[in-house]
Amino acid sequence: MKLIASILLLVVVLSVTTSAHAIRIKDLASFEGVRDNQLMGYGLVVGLSGSGDSDQAKIQIQSVVNMLERMGITTSMNDIKVKNVAAVMVTATLPPFAKQGNRLDVLVSSLGDAKSIAGGTLLMAPLRGADNQVYAVAQGSILTNSFAFGGQGATAQKNHPTAGRVPNGALVERELPNTLTGKSVLSLNLNVADFTTASRIVAAVNDKFKSAVAVSNDPGSVALTIPAGYANRAVEFVAALERLEVTPDMLARVVLNERTGTVVMGDNVRMSTVAVTHGSLSLVIKETPLVSQPAPLSKTGETKVVPRTDLKVVEDSRRLLVLQEGVSIGDVVRALNMLGVTPRDLISILQAAKAAGALQAELTII
Repeated sequence: MKLIASILLLVVVLSVTTSAHAIRIKDLASFEGVRDNQLMGYGLVVGLSGSGDSDQAKIQIQSVVNMLERMGITTSMNDIKVKNVAAVMVTATLPPFAKQGNRLDVLVSSLGDAKSIAGGTLLMAPLRGADNQVYAVAQGSILTNSFAFGGQGATAQKNHPTAGRVPNGALVERELPNTLTGKSVLSLNLNVADFTTASRIVAAVNDKFKSAVAVSNDPGSVALTIPAGYANRAVEFVAALERLEVTPDMLARVVLNERTGTVVMGDNVRMSTVAVTHGSLSLVIKETPLVSQPAPLSKTGETKVVPRTDLKVVEDSRRLLVLQEGVSIGDVVRALNMLGVTPRDLISILQAAKAAGALQAELTII
């Protein structure tokens, strides 16, 4: 019984370990045409407490004049001097399959020289897409989670007072066309193009639906033919497809950031047989000037500054370490830790190993 229990426990552990790296297709790829769309518009923020655009920024004055004329009030730019108004750019993201009446969060950013837009109200601003069509209209109170106060001698500021958000501040007015309607073939685009990952997705999909549903002609996409059993049920087909789990493959890569000393290495990074040693030379030069004075009541001497230099050279002694061929990333880290290297030392060692042809991975420096 103990032997059977041990075998069952081993099977469970192996199954968990095997599926630990499996990822849903939903997180690895997206369908062609199913994506977010960026919207942008221009608007006015009113109700500011003297922190709006100055008179030197004429854009908000012209906007106020145009707005009043549309309301039937005739005026000129010379008659208007406002400090409670700020010209802003309004941006939002339109998600796929958004319907009329859905609400979106919008980001409001000052366009002129306003000191703060905190506490202001965004007036109705149309948001346009890349095709210059209005897809949403934004309006509402602005939240900045910041403040800015000050006088001539001192100022106090928290966060960024010239940019804020209007939660649920935009109403969708125009819907995007449904990219799934009437289609018999769908295109699944991988987030990261890879031959192995694409072939694994094809195998998983065909095994799920027991037919040649998927085919891949390039490493960045998979063509899917909707089965006859899912005719006119594209949503159900996509839902069943997204739940499938696939173990993605990745390129052996080492990412280095020399500014912060950050080193990130993938699990499949390997090293060829190479000998590594790393030492540092420390040179310390200290200047201690001394003042030389003549003896008391001396008529011939004069006071002088005499330079005094202390020079100290320290060279660390490090061992020569041999890394065997095919060692894993864990072995590499443990071996280099035996040398007592720091993250910045590790960057130099990996760069030298790549130059020597011993690092079997792509080296990326950011």
